Amino acid sequence: MLFILGARGADASDHLDTPTVIADPSADIADLFAWMSPDGLRLNLAMTVVAQRFSDRLQYVFHVGSGPRFGETTIDTSIVCQFDAANTAECWAGDVDHARGDASKPVGIEGQHRRFRVFAGLRDDPFFNNVKGTRDALQVASAALQAGASVDAAGCPRFDKTTSQELLERWRHTAGGPAKDFLVGWKSSSLVVSVDLGVVDAGGKLLAVWGAIYKP
Repeated sequence: MLFILGARGADASDHLDTPTVIADPSADIADLFAWMSPDGLRLNLAMTVVAQRFSDRLQYVFHVGSGPRFGETTIDTSIVCQFDAANTAECWAGDVDHARGDASKPVGIEGQHRRFRVFAGLRDDPFFNNVKGTRDALQVASAALQAGASVDAAGCPRFDKTTSQELLERWRHTAGGPAKDFLVGWKSSSLVVSVDLGVVDAGGKLLAVWGAIYKP
């Protein structure tokens, strides 16, 4: 999951996509968020994982690339967290700071040099996901393609105005009524980091952020 962060925040979402992560929800990144603190001194990062707890066999990583302009990041800083069987967190902010302890309390844990703070625990899933409306819209699109809707050279369909309006209408509703969030009450494991900007912007003020989960 990748996005570019300039002066504003950004977010990305992805749920239950491949057989590998479906088989192991603790390896499935659901959402990724990044935003600057109001004073512009810290970068805030959040990653949610589908599972109800973090795995003790995986590493959860925020990659932050920095550079002087778009597409030219030159330095990559990794913020790495891993957990033991008791769910104790151990995290590194590049080679600048290190934190270890119970990060599940709202205050989280702070690095030894106070360059970053980490929270890791269950939280309500933040993403509004109208799954039924999305499926209805996909059915409309599928029917239009089967009926002969044109497709451009890149393989993207070109729907007429009526079909486009129907797609939006289905997407905005659930079973003909107001849109409902399929994820209401769904709690996901959330890893949240607040890090001093100076730890991650050595290459420049434009930041590119992506999240990944690895088997060490």
